[in-house]
Amino acid sequence: MRYSHLKGRGIHHNPQNRFETLELSLDMPIGADGTQPATKFYKDTSKTCIAYNSSPDIGYNASINPYRGCEHGCVYCYARQTHEYLGFSAGLDFETRIMVKTDAPALLRKELSAKRWQPQVIGLGGVTDIYQPVERRLGLTRQCLEVLLAFRNPVAMVTKNQLITRDIDVLRELAAFDCVSVAISITTLQEELRRVMEPRTSTAENRLRAVRALADAGVHVGVLTAPIIPGLNDHEIPALVQASVEAGAKFVGYTLVHLPYSVKDVFASWLEQHFPDRKERVLNRIRETRGGKLNDPRFGYRMHGQGEYAKQVRALHTQAKRKAGLTRSAFKLSTEFFRVPGRATQPTLFDVAV
Repeated sequence: MRYSHLKGRGIHHNPQNRFETLELSLDMPIGADGTQPATKFYKDTSKTCIAYNSSPDIGYNASINPYRGCEHGCVYCYARQTHEYLGFSAGLDFETRIMVKTDAPALLRKELSAKRWQPQVIGLGGVTDIYQPVERRLGLTRQCLEVLLAFRNPVAMVTKNQLITRDIDVLRELAAFDCVSVAISITTLQEELRRVMEPRTSTAENRLRAVRALADAGVHVGVLTAPIIPGLNDHEIPALVQASVEAGAKFVGYTLVHLPYSVKDVFASWLEQHFPDRKERVLNRIRETRGGKLNDPRFGYRMHGQGEYAKQVRALHTQAKRKAGLTRSAFKLSTEFFRVPGRATQPTLFDVAV
């Protein structure tokens, strides 16, 4: 089934929410009348800001996401299915119905001030992108960074948007305390593919510029070539790694695409629309890495897959890093300088006059 073209959108329709028994069926496909769906923003009234996870696949247990839903519109995004918990669709709704946690900076300050808070790395942007277009206007991510700086609490960040360079002044200060590490996600160097696969993200060229700017500012920065999608961007691994290292990346990682729940249907529909000749080959190769399915949620497998093809990707990525001259980074985020602004602390040896 083909869908009408929607400028700047990754998905052009709304599949049924897996939790809903009723479905609205339109007589006319979305966009068939020439109109473009506008993005709507809703206030997220959550009472807490920090979420916790126990996944061994993720390098932190605490995280912050000021936005739920993402205008970037990346078709493969594993977070799409989380929009169904809100009563929305994993399709176009995910890109056009954005929940905004306007109280995130204030809630973060409150939670970091609590005596029960144990200083630890906080992930910023692990679900939806913290620098999606609305951030330019609302600045919630910047305000959260300013709170983290005030407390000197370490933060690990990931984004696909060059907008992060707006906050280099704050990131530079965090870097002085070994309190920040940034990963720029770059999926493809092919601009034509980027425009249809992740339509509202920054170009690869601009993301590489962001890597260079952050590196020059003394920020620990690397690149995630993620996700690797068989038959679409896997052949780009050597070029992606080389370009990343030349831009100043201190580390380069990757993940293999995984398609949980309704995301698999969204992705398959997108393939049918843009790459019908490759659709079955791409999906079958993904199944090879996921035990015959399009998703394997087991810890230890969901990020990098299994099987012969997954081994080939891992070997190619390792070889590319070696060829680019990338050595293992010894950098580690620090909680040593954590403080609660305004709260008296016990003096250290450095504070005592000798």
